[in-house]
Amino acid sequence: MFKYYALLLSMVVCTTDILHGADYFQIQVVDAETERGIPLVELETVNQILHVTDSKGIVAFDEPGLMNQEVYFFLRSHGYSYPKDGFGFNGKKLNVKPGGKAVIKMKRINVAQRLYRVTGGGIYRDSLLVGAPVPLQEPVLNGRVLGSDSVVNTLFKNKVYWFWGDTNKPGYPLGNFDVPGAVSELPARGGLRIQQGVDLDYFLDETGFAKKTCDMPGEGPTWIDALVTLKDESGVERLFAKYVKVKAPMTVYERGLVEFNDELKQFDKQKVFDFDALLYPVGHPVKYKMEGVEYVLFGLAAPLTRVSASPSVLANLAEYETYTYLKPGTENEQWVIDRDSQGQLRYQWRKNLPPLSYDLEQKLILQGKLSAEEGYFYLCDIETKRPLQIHNSSVAWNAYRKKWTMIASQKFGTSVLGEIWYSEAESPLGPWKWARKIVTHNKYSFYNPKQHPMFAEEKGRLIYFEGTYTTLFSGNDVKTPRYDYNQIMYQLDLSDPRLAPELFQQ
Repeated sequence: MFKYYALLLSMVVCTTDILHGADYFQIQVVDAETERGIPLVELETVNQILHVTDSKGIVAFDEPGLMNQEVYFFLRSHGYSYPKDGFGFNGKKLNVKPGGKAVIKMKRINVAQRLYRVTGGGIYRDSLLVGAPVPLQEPVLNGRVLGSDSVVNTLFKNKVYWFWGDTNKPGYPLGNFDVPGAVSELPARGGLRIQQGVDLDYFLDETGFAKKTCDMPGEGPTWIDALVTLKDESGVERLFAKYVKVKAPMTVYERGLVEFNDELKQFDKQKVFDFDALLYPVGHPVKYKMEGVEYVLFGLAAPLTRVSASPSVLANLAEYETYTYLKPGTENEQWVIDRDSQGQLRYQWRKNLPPLSYDLEQKLILQGKLSAEEGYFYLCDIETKRPLQIHNSSVAWNAYRKKWTMIASQKFGTSVLGEIWYSEAESPLGPWKWARKIVTHNKYSFYNPKQHPMFAEEKGRLIYFEGTYTTLFSGNDVKTPRYDYNQIMYQLDLSDPRLAPELFQQ
């Protein structure tokens, strides 16, 4: 009897969905090369009614007064193009009818392929409205999270642990500013294939909203980075991160080390760092073995700071070293460049020195101590040969290329923090000399990219990364509905001829 009622209920639900979907005209925008739906495509009518494709590339259109006739849609999407007509318009005229469908193909300019939105509300809104199947268990609102800034993640206890910066919610513009978090299963352990999506299981508070996992006392938000899993002497995995306390206007006034308590789903403070220390954990960590010792490498634009991969040493900033050609100078000359007898820069691991950075090297160049070409941060665009200013990066070993790969955001370009670059090197320390632009945005930021080596497929030929899509810092006041202030996932095919290995060996 129960099975009979369950079957009857499913028939009612399906019938309701079909009738509901029949009201809409379904437009799907697909990649002309892969025929996969393209998220984040704007379709705008002549009278400025704007729709944005969901993560399946679908728009559910039902506009009173515009049905049962031809409707023109302007088309635009970051990194994709559509041909102009004789009047210079990028768009297409569709015969709009309830229950009808249309497919539009756009050419991908980006080397990387946009896959889906990872966080926020309405990820598959339009797909559900037209009755299309969706991969996520929570396709429209998960953990009551509408927006998430800057992801960090790592493997811990055979699951992927995810944490973000600030997060907003439906009930108020301000939400969780003290590190929301979630877990997901690896594809090999029952999770979705990364091409389909990520089923996030948020840590929730008593209201059902993503809880604060790092509520450190003090003024302003708490942010974390340098998330790393380490084994202690008994072989037990432990999860650590660096935290910072931030007050307006984005001023860091405290930093330290926290450890994740998996029972309580929260970070516990382990140590407050000396704020004047020159070296400390930062960025997306990389584990790397040198001379038989496993280290953790840290850094923003490049991983140039190391410490032994041991929980007992991680908190001791006195043990941190940086890979540099600098050495201490005199009172009047703060830093001196170390060169060998041939005048070449001499890199060594050294303590109590600041990590190299683009800004520091620019000062050395202005002082005449260093030429631009010999600086560490002389990464150039393969196409234009012009130097790039990298804001931050994520580095991982790639078995397909047998190289270390870097996914990096550029500080300035077509938009501030809006362009993503690929580079590769023999070592995580570089040298990083040539880069190819793989993602671009028109006056929109896409920052803090995070590469996901745990999801790489086909022996590393396909790699995956995401970043934060937001108007912050871009100078653009027009926010993309549902997408703004959220994470978007990309796939990069390293067999693409535009990423041919010889291009990076010039």
